[in-house]
Amino acid sequence: MSGRQFYDRPYLLLSVTMLLWSGNLIVGRAVHADLPPIGLAFWRWFMAFLVVLLFARRHLRADWPALRARSGRLFLLSLLGIAAFNTLVYTGLHDTTAINTVVLQAIMPVVILAVSFLLYRDTLSLRQTAGIGVSLLGVLLMVARGDPALLAALRLNPGDGLILLAVLAYAFYSVLLRGAPAVHPMSFLAATFGLGAAILAPMHAAEWLSGAPMVFDRTAFLSVAYVALFPSILAYFCFNRGVALIGANRAGPMLHLVPVFTSALAITLLGETLAWFHLAGFAVILTGIWLASRQAPAAAGDGA
Repeated sequence: MSGRQFYDRPYLLLSVTMLLWSGNLIVGRAVHADLPPIGLAFWRWFMAFLVVLLFARRHLRADWPALRARSGRLFLLSLLGIAAFNTLVYTGLHDTTAINTVVLQAIMPVVILAVSFLLYRDTLSLRQTAGIGVSLLGVLLMVARGDPALLAALRLNPGDGLILLAVLAYAFYSVLLRGAPAVHPMSFLAATFGLGAAILAPMHAAEWLSGAPMVFDRTAFLSVAYVALFPSILAYFCFNRGVALIGANRAGPMLHLVPVFTSALAITLLGETLAWFHLAGFAVILTGIWLASRQAPAAAGDGA
């Protein structure tokens, strides 16, 4: 497959995004006791900005007038999708479990639909609504490990509240991408990553002064390098392009692949056991995504 073909396949782009974001969730939980959350978020985006800048410089010069003309929307997107979302997730992971996080993030497609209706009066077909419901059932089947009593036993804590705020922030980011500046993708990434890091800089300084410094040992360097290159640069490039092709409403159900990929990574990397509920949940999620994606783009009301 050529790069052009990959660039024009929204569901492949979004699948890659969800795989990389699953890795981000695992890393964030794994290092929650070693790295301060705002420090991890700041260095993630600052490093990603420096890398993207190497490829975006000539595009930025040409796109600067368009970026400046949409500076308000650009700042809002950077605040919601770059600074707020990831910082809230990393902070929430200090006080909640990966299972709770996956369950709470599973409602994001529904929140995207609500925000899309609130801002643009977008509506869904019955098939899309059914598809989202079916894929959500698949998520719940996986996180409950086939036992509804386990899901009922989940308890919310302050960390879960932060995850819910993160979900709301990213839902607004996804929908507001519709009004993003019409510039080269590298220019957009450089601008939002740079603004996001700038927003986080004073918060990182305050965190450091409060007694939570960012110590750059081997764990910190490898963690920052991974989250900067893959869940940041590559994932956001793929996500933004996928939403541009099919809109936020139709892209939203793909977020239900995160628990699928998170389980697969845990089985592959952490030696966890493959069980029937993994396979059953995966099948149900794919069925729901298939249903939700059958609607023609024009009928979705999304013109991202």
